[in-house]
Amino acid sequence: MHTRRAGRAALLIDCADGAEVEAWRAELWRRRERGELAAVEIVPGARTLLLDGLADPEETAGLVAGWAPPPPASTAPGPLRKIPVRYDGVDLAAVASEWRVPVREAVERIAGTELRVAFCGFAPGFAYLTGLPWPVRRLDTPRPRVPAGSVALAGEYAGIYPTASPGGWRLIGSTDALLFDIDRDPPALLAPGTRVRLVAA
Repeated sequence: MHTRRAGRAALLIDCADGAEVEAWRAELWRRRERGELAAVEIVPGARTLLLDGLADPEETAGLVAGWAPPPPASTAPGPLRKIPVRYDGVDLAAVASEWRVPVREAVERIAGTELRVAFCGFAPGFAYLTGLPWPVRRLDTPRPRVPAGSVALAGEYAGIYPTASPGGWRLIGSTDALLFDIDRDPPALLAPGTRVRLVAA
């Protein structure tokens, strides 16, 4: 773990991998709830964690250096969210072929795997889900428009498009779940640390 300044009021923590990011995210959220950390935002990424809204980033860096997150395996599990998915995506057969299994087995493996929100980005409400049984190649050329509610895979991640947008992920299904609603509190359905199951609708 390494910390560095990011602007006038933020601190960036570099981590070895996603498991270390999640361990630090859980620990820093706990410390903020206990009043030990005065960060306005704690934003996880693929290999980094951003602490923003700090009155004194240098002082915070000293504090963080003296803390140790729990081992990733001992991190308390987040809430579980089940997302009903119609496994009807145009790339599902290609994903099954890449995994060298029948389509039905590919669906069973995805639906039977507990995923976790590692971080959010790309678009409001878009969560990067980790825990896929195997990685998946991205499309060589992104599609100009992916429909809202599309469930997709790319690399080590799964995700659900909250709105229609361009995208190069493999489409394996669709859902009616509303991923982002400005009138909901919180607006995003999936937050970092949340466990997710893409159950067959």
